[in-house]
Parts: sequence; C-alpha cells; structure tokens
Amino acid sequence: MAEESDQDDPRQLATEAEAKALASGVRIRILRMCLDEPLTNKEIATRLEANPATVLHHVRKLVSTGFLEAQEERSGARGAREVPYLATRKSWRLRFGDRYPQLSSAMLDAFLTEVGQLPDPGTVDISRLGLRLTDEEYAELKERIKELLDELAAREPSGRGHPYSVFLAIHPDPGRD
Repeated sequence: MAEESDQDDPRQLATEAEAKALASGVRIRILRMCLDEPLTNKEIATRLEANPATVLHHVRKLVSTGFLEAQEERSGARGAREVPYLATRKSWRLRFGDRYPQLSSAMLDAFLTEVGQLPDPGTVDISRLGLRLTDEEYAELKERIKELLDELAAREPSGRGHPYSVFLAIHPDPGRD
C-alpha cells in the first residue's frame, strides 16, 4: 500500500510519549467522554466502571501529554476539591504514521467496548466494501476520507446535536488473492 509522506500531511508528527498515551483503549474512551463536557476523575471512573486510582493514572498521562486539560476546580457534593478535565482534541491534530501500530489495537478496543455498551447494537450503521486499488487509488481514497473527516472535525460542536462517533478501518484483505 502507498505510504503517506510527511509532505502530504500538515499535521505534526506525534512524539513517542503522545503515541504511548493513546496506545490504550481506556485512554481513548476517556478522551471521548470528555469531548463535550468536563468530567472529574470520579465521574470518569463511574462511567468506565473502573477503580478511581487506575483512572487517575490514565488521566494524568493524558494531561501530561496535552490530550486532557484541567478545568477550574470546583467543590464536590461533600465539599471536597474536584478537578474536571476536558479533551483538547489534540489527537486529531497529530499524525502517527506507521511507527505506532499499537494505536490501531487501542482504537479497535475502544470501538468494540463502546459498541458493546450500546443497548441496541442495531443502531450501529455499518458498511463493508471490498476493493482492488492501485497505490495511487489507495492514496486518493485515504486523502478523500481524510478531507471529509477534517471538515467534520473543524465544525463547531452543536449543542443541539446528538453525540456520534466515527470508526473507519481500511485494511488489507487477507481472504482475497
């Protein structure tokens, strides 16, 4: 398959620390949860049904790499200090290239977990298409999809809209010659 050159993508190449921070399905899910509203560590742990100490480890990793940003402190139900976190959307502005294959596994894990939590899996709109493409056609397909996703990512979030996620995978087809 054609490899995307650095000149073709204006996004900054992710550092190793940034790539490692996103090499976890849990961390990807945390970022998704914090896209529209700031959540505290306790709120994130509750939604993940996970131990708050474990979640705090993930939150700190995302904060230290700039994927989550602490918001203004607030008082909790019993007056305890709470720090909510909001996703910075930085992950969309980075390029990871082929150097970090573990990211694909983390994204797939996050996708499968989130879809598995849906009350009605029939609400997932899935399409599948087998293609035979030259390297040039493959590069064109990737570019057109990237342009569409970049356009959607650049839109201001609509407060009236419903939350959706897009998961797209293009992979070699091992079942065909």
